[in-house]
Amino acid sequence: MKITPPNPISCGIFLSYRCNSECRHCMYACSPRWSNDWISLNDLKTILSQLSDKILPSPYGVHRVGVNYGLHFTGGEPFLNYPLLLEAVKMAKDYGIPSIFVETNSYWCTDPGRMIEKLVELKDSGLDGILVSVNPFIVEYVPFERIENNISLSLKLFGYNTIIYQYEFYRQFKEANLRGLLRFEDYLKIHGLKRLEWVELIPMGRACYKLRDIFPKYPARIFFKENCRESLLREWHTHVDNYGNYIAGYCGGISLGDARKINQLLEEGIDLDEKPILNILISKNLEELYKLAVREFDYKEREDGYISRCDLCLDIRRCIALQTEEYQELSPREYYTRLF
Repeated sequence: MKITPPNPISCGIFLSYRCNSECRHCMYACSPRWSNDWISLNDLKTILSQLSDKILPSPYGVHRVGVNYGLHFTGGEPFLNYPLLLEAVKMAKDYGIPSIFVETNSYWCTDPGRMIEKLVELKDSGLDGILVSVNPFIVEYVPFERIENNISLSLKLFGYNTIIYQYEFYRQFKEANLRGLLRFEDYLKIHGLKRLEWVELIPMGRACYKLRDIFPKYPARIFFKENCRESLLREWHTHVDNYGNYIAGYCGGISLGDARKINQLLEEGIDLDEKPILNILISKNLEELYKLAVREFDYKEREDGYISRCDLCLDIRRCIALQTEEYQELSPREYYTRLF
């Protein structure tokens, strides 16, 4: 059985999974402990050349940016390897890719003079905008002053192409006159869980392990009849990591195939007979995945339950990936070791 993977009309490229932070909510389990692997320029060229006729611009124009439009460079933290980020932007511009932006946590924003040099250089090289991440998990690692520095300078340079994600958290921290770092436990004491309901906090990735106490939990059977077809085949946003994995949406640790062969992948489709886990997630349901894990890998249901179908799926996949390399779609393997 073959299925057609999503067309990358908007895409994020991981320069690396390596990050200065190890945020509790990270969907991709990024961390300073990740291998120091960065996407090669050859792979980047191969991937961008095939994306060049597929990426669609923001509906507001080829030089406007939006969270789920165009192309963004991300990670991990892309500014950990500024020379690579700069080359990536130049390359994307040379290929005529629209709506190019970078996502960052602002750890590097200590010297306003050096900051403006980098931002101007990136803009002159083809960067259209910037997404500044702001949330209670990043400020456990990045002093809020650095985030403010970044937003202030980016607004002057990129104007409306500065995305503050998420603005509600930025507003909360400004109102509280936050300085320095803030532990998440202290954030909850100040703002409470209710404030988290106003913003997007997706119960998947590391959040399934590090933030499970703030979500209601359910037994596995509640999610048995669900599958991941819609998430894995949606077209409006995809990711490519530094190992060449083609990742649908936000589903970390699941590779649809080799992104260096995107054209071939889109033309020939994915043979699900060669990817049993992917086959179950797309054409069957989570009960089938659960049964496989229990039968073949001695999977044990969590006594305290699961916060989402993604939690159940991820916990099962982690159990399998840590025991065997049989399933090529469970990639990259290191993802499953960095969730804690």
